[in-house]
Amino acid sequence: MVIFPNAKINIGLNILRKRADGYHEIESLFYPIGWKDALEYVVNGGNALNFVSTGLNLGIEPEHNIVTKAYRMLQEECTLPGLNVHLHKLIPSGAGLGGGSSDAAFFLKSLNEHFELGLTSIQLRSFARRLGADCTFFLDNLPALATGIGDLLTPLDFSLKGYFLLVVKPPFGVDTQLAYAGVTPANYPFDFKEILVGKMNEWKGRIKNDFEPSLFAKLPKLGSLKEQLSLLSPDYLSMSGSGSSIFALFAKKPNILMEDFLPESLIWQEELN
Repeated sequence: MVIFPNAKINIGLNILRKRADGYHEIESLFYPIGWKDALEYVVNGGNALNFVSTGLNLGIEPEHNIVTKAYRMLQEECTLPGLNVHLHKLIPSGAGLGGGSSDAAFFLKSLNEHFELGLTSIQLRSFARRLGADCTFFLDNLPALATGIGDLLTPLDFSLKGYFLLVVKPPFGVDTQLAYAGVTPANYPFDFKEILVGKMNEWKGRIKNDFEPSLFAKLPKLGSLKEQLSLLSPDYLSMSGSGSSIFALFAKKPNILMEDFLPESLIWQEELN
């Protein structure tokens, strides 16, 4: 079985408050994009999970990969055969694109369907939530307003169809804990949903990412990347999630020169549909 977990971008990210448990309440729009990993699994006839990862180097042991964690967690509740699992990683980590969460969610959903485990959508969401705050988003994989810690999702009739998307991930990532350590929660003064479904030219200064000020101060090259992309005159420009990817939306495809970006940057381009 081969599946292709995709990434997402965050349109707006408001840090509203810090909870007693240390997590932060947020408000954001999660939007799926076409940047994908490839995940293959086959029954190996035994009881063991054999996991290998190729592509981008994640720098972690197989047992620490979220795909392995998803299998172990599901194995505690369901009868699963031994599997050989191969993840070919193309979505970068530390990029604010949710690649790891997507891998885990797609894997959970596929195992449930392929082995007829009979898990309900509520049960799947419970498993996904334990793996990551944004993991539940990838079960439905549709535009959604995310609240809570990113785990409370409200489907939104929202489309960027026809826009051209450019995502640039510089040759460094951002640790999520580092990103949250620098933010100061604040009430959002606008109706986030109302502005989102309005015209994009009304987003400027209102649909923003609260991680940007502190991260740009700590990582000047990240701020410089956004400034560089602004020279292409996008209709909207923002960092995704807790970074380090910066994405730009255009009504028409711009003239993009790969050599303009830092060496070893990863680039994704697509016309959204």
